[in-house]
Amino acid sequence: MDIRTPIPPQSTRFLDRLRNFIRLRGLAYKTEQTYVFWIKRFIRFHGRRHPETMGTAEVEAFLSHLVLQANVSVGTQRVALNSLIFLYREFLGTPIEDLQYEKSRKPKKLPVVFSPEEAASAIGNLEGEYKLVAMLIYGAGLRINEVLRLRVKDVDFSMQQLIVRDGKGGKDRITLLPDRLIGPLQQQINATLHLHKADLARGFGSVYMPAGLARKYPNASQEPDWQYVFPAPDLSVDPRSGVKRRHHMLDRTVQKHFRIAIRAAGIRKPAGSHTFRHSFATRLLEAGY
Repeated sequence: MDIRTPIPPQSTRFLDRLRNFIRLRGLAYKTEQTYVFWIKRFIRFHGRRHPETMGTAEVEAFLSHLVLQANVSVGTQRVALNSLIFLYREFLGTPIEDLQYEKSRKPKKLPVVFSPEEAASAIGNLEGEYKLVAMLIYGAGLRINEVLRLRVKDVDFSMQQLIVRDGKGGKDRITLLPDRLIGPLQQQINATLHLHKADLARGFGSVYMPAGLARKYPNASQEPDWQYVFPAPDLSVDPRSGVKRRHHMLDRTVQKHFRIAIRAAGIRKPAGSHTFRHSFATRLLEAGY
């Protein structure tokens, strides 16, 4: 679930203070998870020493270890580096400079892509909302969580646009909505709003809102425009507020359906949701964009 878990008020724990700092900066939750993961791994690598007692030498040793022992890729090492730079420069206020470490030379793997026939076969094995999610990834180039986080207000049928909020890097962007997806997406939204009315009648019907928006628009969580286009089949308890509400479909559930559909299509490539998106990008390149 992509809802931030609560942090105890006035907590003095290092990682709690780090998380609060990240949240005050308004960084995406995925960024928070990534930074905390690599900073914890850095701390454990050095025998759980406090980062304030370490510096350039320890960062260099860790980054070199990732290449020499863990055999990570260039991209993975870069993510670890960015996490530690944030830790020292932004959070601790002690920049680390002139780093000398073993850089990854692991060749970057080419992305796996579907042929048009393979994509059609895999999508054809999906049903309902799972099929529509795959069609949006393949037809509009969205990431799986960008599709699942779409809210009703993010779909502009008059302009044939989808507004992606808080995408990679915490940025918003607009992408085109293909003609063939307008009808299915309208049907999905109608079903979503029908479910929302039923939830309201049962005394529920609120949806998760980012903290800033929740304060600014306290009643928006129950408005139709803010509901997720792809709601979860069941209500669940928000781990932060304790409120029982309907979140969006879980990506791991969608991924499971994708894997089954891909296998049923006889495709033996190591493929998943990302393969639909890579295939979208490949089609654009082939078309000269």
